[in-house]
Amino acid sequence: MFGKAASCQIPWDFVFSDGLEESQQWILSAMLKHGQELVTLLWRILSNEQDVYDAYQSTFLKLAHREDRCKPIHIKAYLFRTASNIAVSMLRRRLAERNRICSVAVTVRNVNSPVSEFDSKCLAESLRCCIAELPEHLRNVIVLRDLAELSYAQTARILGISAATARVYRCKAVQLLAVWMNRER
Repeated sequence: MFGKAASCQIPWDFVFSDGLEESQQWILSAMLKHGQELVTLLWRILSNEQDVYDAYQSTFLKLAHREDRCKPIHIKAYLFRTASNIAVSMLRRRLAERNRICSVAVTVRNVNSPVSEFDSKCLAESLRCCIAELPEHLRNVIVLRDLAELSYAQTARILGISAATARVYRCKAVQLLAVWMNRER
């Protein structure tokens, strides 16, 4: 999966156009500096190339169209938080759609296929949906620590908490996920 994220290149040709306002140069700088890390994070959360592109674009559009039109103080934290929130929203929409489809499928046939229960893609999707349901402070730690594979120190710095708090939040999140995943089985 990481190889796919690493090969997912954002086209940069449009970036160096002459018509760009000087007040927006910091956005390009942020794209160049944090873009690949952001793509990797989004790929680990969404595992779908088109969704990654959509979330990436939405993240930088939110940055460019902030109400105050100013550069955030902690740009990396802003980008990662915004991107993870967008990705989680996409997962929630996907979960709602899947639930609608599943409810229709259950009425058609009440017997679950044993093959689908052990399908790794189904399991991964269930885990993503459970992560999307976590409280925001726990979800952010899981996304940054486990999906983005950042250290506790990096995770804590991005979220503005201590590394020890990040560890506690991750522990609580893993316990909740274990209960929820067992309940789904």
